Amino acid sequence: MAAFLLDVDTGIDDALALVYLAALPDTEFAAVTASPGNVDADQVARNTLALLELCGRPDVEMAIGARAPLSIPLLTTPETHGPQGIGHALLPEPQGRLSARNAVDLWIDKARARPGELTALITAPLTNFALALRQEPELPELLAGVVIMGGSFFYQGNTTPTAEWNTHVDPHAAKEVYAAYRGRPLEKLPVVCSLDSTERMELHPEHVRLLAEAAGAAVPELVLPDQPEGQRSTSDNRIIRHLSDALRFYFEFHRRYDQGYLAHVHDFFAAGVAAGTLEYSARPATVDVEADSPLLAGTTVADFRGLWGFPPNARIVTDNNPAQAFAELVSTVGRLARERG
Repeated sequence: MAAFLLDVDTGIDDALALVYLAALPDTEFAAVTASPGNVDADQVARNTLALLELCGRPDVEMAIGARAPLSIPLLTTPETHGPQGIGHALLPEPQGRLSARNAVDLWIDKARARPGELTALITAPLTNFALALRQEPELPELLAGVVIMGGSFFYQGNTTPTAEWNTHVDPHAAKEVYAAYRGRPLEKLPVVCSLDSTERMELHPEHVRLLAEAAGAAVPELVLPDQPEGQRSTSDNRIIRHLSDALRFYFEFHRRYDQGYLAHVHDFFAAGVAAGTLEYSARPATVDVEADSPLLAGTTVADFRGLWGFPPNARIVTDNNPAQAFAELVSTVGRLARERG
């Protein structure tokens, strides 16, 4: 059984990643924690609890940690993910309650109790993880592995010309995290899913239709570019209905910025890497982050050739297989949606 510690800022693509992991057989959520990012930490927690309950995972321990980046004010992104973080979707109010524990303490307690068993997946800014590493410097040795969605190396940023969103929200945290991995064994280095690979994950309206079909929905789920913005799904399947409404908002956002009527589902890819279900290749590098420059804050730089003279501290994904990834998504999430009705 794969067991995960997740830190999320849910988020449309975080939502898809959560649903995908919940749909995998023999997958355990040891804990899920909220970092501020796409929306504030309290909204992240509400979104995440509601999604876990929707997917039949109501008993996962969910905690909030930091409520702001380490050194700079919080920047959220309602224009990208909607005012509540999940596009046009209106999730039911969650029934579960948040853990009394702080997210950082929760991660450390879980990792210490199960050394070498838990894989960490971070699809949010690295704030909580940086704080956990401050408190427990040997966390990299306690975890089975780490997958990070963030950064941009040979690719234009999606927040500034050089910076990716998660890293830009808290560049100081990202800098601390990569510094903490310098000199660690290769197999312990985080696998980094940057925009170079995640923007190859282009989800299209056809994928939504196929998802609904795999779920056994009574009518086709058509999310089309000529339909009115904000049109709501009438699907008889709850998971399909909520995902469709969330993804429609994401399609509309990408079209508004001349990227086409599609969605880059960054966090789904990172989830598949963590779960070992998606094809990819990676290459070790030394990564550092510009934290303080007004022009370049959040820029990630990778030294693949050892020019800095420092050992690698990350494994950067260099290739993936979108066709395989989306076939896996449709099959796996479609099965869960069919079972949950």
